[in-house]
Amino acid sequence: MPRRRIGFWYRFAAVLCKPPLVVLIKRDWGGMEHIPAEGGFITAVNHNSHVDPFAYGHFQYNTGRVPRFLAKSSLFGKGFVGAAMRGTGQIPVYRETTDALSAFRAAIDAVERGECVAFYPEGTITRDPDQWPMTAKTGAARVALQTQCPVIPVAQWGANELLPPYAKKLRVFPRKTSHVLAGPPVDLTRFYGKEMSPDLLKEATEVIMADITRLLEQVRGAQAPATPYDPRRERIEQRRRTAAETHELESQAESASEPKVEQEEGQGT
Repeated sequence: MPRRRIGFWYRFAAVLCKPPLVVLIKRDWGGMEHIPAEGGFITAVNHNSHVDPFAYGHFQYNTGRVPRFLAKSSLFGKGFVGAAMRGTGQIPVYRETTDALSAFRAAIDAVERGECVAFYPEGTITRDPDQWPMTAKTGAARVALQTQCPVIPVAQWGANELLPPYAKKLRVFPRKTSHVLAGPPVDLTRFYGKEMSPDLLKEATEVIMADITRLLEQVRGAQAPATPYDPRRERIEQRRRTAAETHELESQAESASEPKVEQEEGQGT
């Protein structure tokens, strides 16, 4: 299937965004040869800054295969933002639906039309203390197995140094470098033709995230943790620690009050 033309709105967005990106960050890009020249595909990208969609988007735009990001449906309303979202072909996600597959129907349709759909499988900026990819949601794997399209893993680093995770102020100096590295397609063939059970989707997602993490290890020149950071597990552990600390404080308070009670009883006899 032929590629979709970039179009006016995407070119207009590039005119607005590329000059400040060129000024603020240097580029160290690799792996563009892995981006398919034709047909629909998915890119799966790690997420560590509010500005990394622009840094990664710059890389992807220069391949000639512009990304269609998933975004909440409320952004596609009236006004300039809604017009820009629709004009650039971004993909609305209707999160209110109870059907997991229907929530990604627009992404599936886009891939089947020959589009590049960009996923942040983690769903939000990583909460790993060292900014490694964390456990991910299964949406990218679900669309990939439904369409059997190529999944291109992409690791990026550097935008998070310009704007650290969850920060609000840019760190402009010294000038940062945007490292983006795309890898060969993830091998998901062993999952094809099987029922998309939660366990299968989880396993396929882990395979995708492992490829992204290996690329990021190359970019950073460091080794990722053996077990990805799991926000859900961390919340459970934090509640457990809080409950244990509360219990300990209550025990200490009870112990501190016991001698006083005994002393008062002794005075009364």
